Amino acid sequence: MEGLKKTTIMDQETMQRTLKRIAHQIIENTDGAKELHMIGIQRRGVTIAKRIASYIKAFEGRDVPLGTLDITFYRDDLSKDSEQPVVSATHIDFDVNDKKIVLVDDVLYTGRTARAAMDAIMDMGRPDCIKFAVLIDRGHRELPIRADFVGKNVPTAAHEMISVKVMEFDNEESVDICDSKSDM
Repeated sequence: MEGLKKTTIMDQETMQRTLKRIAHQIIENTDGAKELHMIGIQRRGVTIAKRIASYIKAFEGRDVPLGTLDITFYRDDLSKDSEQPVVSATHIDFDVNDKKIVLVDDVLYTGRTARAAMDAIMDMGRPDCIKFAVLIDRGHRELPIRADFVGKNVPTAAHEMISVKVMEFDNEESVDICDSKSDM
């Protein structure tokens, strides 16, 4: 994101507080996280899912089974990409049939990633329900998909990007809006 004008909208403390709030919302909406299973979408969705699961454990004393999902081969734009896709691991060591699943990602934008993730989960079985949690909802939906648990709604322009940074990948914690139309 070098050379782009950026505005930080969440720092580390705000991200932590927001993820704790999402954890509380999930607990309230899943009968105390009973029978709850979480699946994080690779890459930053996995990190966010792990944090939410740890907060649920701290608040409820309940371990939440956690899976990781790579949706690369479920993307509807795979043939449009000129570069080779980077494929990460999918690791779901529980049966999704009849489970309450909370799918987790960092940013909800067009809805295409969420659709691809739901397709991948449905190929594994038939969950009781799939709920969707995101740190940031930036709008611009192309599909009729919404998040059930949202950390922050951030209306953006088409030329803006949301950059979520986590320690595991970026050695810092923040959420920035980056403006590609800036004169920098």
